[in-house]
Amino acid sequence: MNARPRPRRRHHQPSPIARWWPVAAVLAAFLVLVVQPVPATAGGAGTEPEPLPKVLILGDSISIDYLPFVREELAGIAEVIRPEAEDGGRYNCEGTTKGLAEIDNWLALSGDQPWAVIHFNFGLHDMKRIDPATGRDSRQPEHPRQAEPDVYANQLERLVERLRHSQPGAALIFATTTPVPDAPVSPHRDATDPPRYNAIAAAIMQRHEARVNDLFSAADANIEAWQRPANVHFTEPGSRGLGKQVAAHIRAALEAGAEP
Repeated sequence: MNARPRPRRRHHQPSPIARWWPVAAVLAAFLVLVVQPVPATAGGAGTEPEPLPKVLILGDSISIDYLPFVREELAGIAEVIRPEAEDGGRYNCEGTTKGLAEIDNWLALSGDQPWAVIHFNFGLHDMKRIDPATGRDSRQPEHPRQAEPDVYANQLERLVERLRHSQPGAALIFATTTPVPDAPVSPHRDATDPPRYNAIAAAIMQRHEARVNDLFSAADANIEAWQRPANVHFTEPGSRGLGKQVAAHIRAALEAGAEP
C-alpha cells in the first residue's frame, strides 16, 4: 500500500508592516531626541522676538559726542541710530540748510520699521559765521550767519513739517542748542545767539506739539565742569551728562507713546 504523501508545510511570510516596524520604531525614537519644539518668546509660541523700537538721533558734533552714552543708557530698550559717514566715521548733520537737503536720506535709515522717536537739534551751525566770498567758516563777527534767525525759523519749520508728515507715529524731541562761550571761538558765534535761536525753536515745537529737551539749561548749570574752555564742545563728563538727559527724555517718550 502506497503511503499517503505528507502535506507540504507552508512557511508564514511576514507582512510589509511587520517587516518595517522595527525600523520605524528606531526612527521615531531618534526624532523624539533630535527634534525639539521651538521655545516660546514674548511674541508668542514659535515666533521671532519683537524688534526693539528704533530711535533716530540728528544733530551736530555735540550729538556725536554724547551718542555712546545714550546707547549705553538705552541698551536692550531701543536701537539708537545716527547717520554715519560712508566709511563708518563721524558724520555731522550740521544746520537746517543741510537738514533740508538730507532729511529724506536720514529718515530712510530705519528700513521698513518706522521710527519710534526722533531726537534732533539744529542751531550751532546755523548761527556760525560764513565768509561770503568763499562760503567757508569765518572767524569774523561782521560776516553773515549760515542761517540768519528768519531763515532758521523758516527752515526749521519745514523740517518739523517733514518729520511729522513722514513719521506720523514718531515722538519728536527737539534738543535746545547748548551754550556758546563768551570768548573767541572758531568759527565765530555770538554767546547771545543760542537763547535767541532756542526761543525761535521753542515756538515752532509748540505749534507742532513736539517735545523739548532743554540741553541748554542742563549744560549752562554745569558749564565749568562740562564745557571745554573757549570751545562749544564738551568734556567726557559733559557729554555723559548730556547723554544721560537725552536718554531719559527718549525713555519717557517710549513709555508714553507718540503723544506729546
